[in-house]
Amino acid sequence: MTHPLNPCIHQKGGAMRGKGSAIVIDEKDNVATALGPLKAGAEVSVEIRGKVEKRKVLSDIPMGHKFALKDIEKGAAVIKYGQPIGRSTVKIARGAHVHVHNVVSQPRGGEAR
Repeated sequence: MTHPLNPCIHQKGGAMRGKGSAIVIDEKDNVATALGPLKAGAEVSVEIRGKVEKRKVLSDIPMGHKFALKDIEKGAAVIKYGQPIGRSTVKIARGAHVHVHNVVSQPRGGEAR
């Protein structure tokens, strides 16, 4: 089902079919943000560089939280808004929840804490 505000955002599968969605803010991002709750195993389509790509989320993702668009190696930058927002503390698998349990934040213009 297509998201009502962005026809390039879709979700299928699970009990939340059509109710959850995600957005990629910048083409450099390696995470997407859930615009609604996403159920583990849901297949989410997001537009990246003008192309719709599918990602399966590995666990429940709360609204407003991020999930990895690709594997992110331990110590690598987590990119949102086209800018690093933190560094991964562990390897993060494609589709995995990205939050404080696996990322150390990086203040604007500063080093990761």
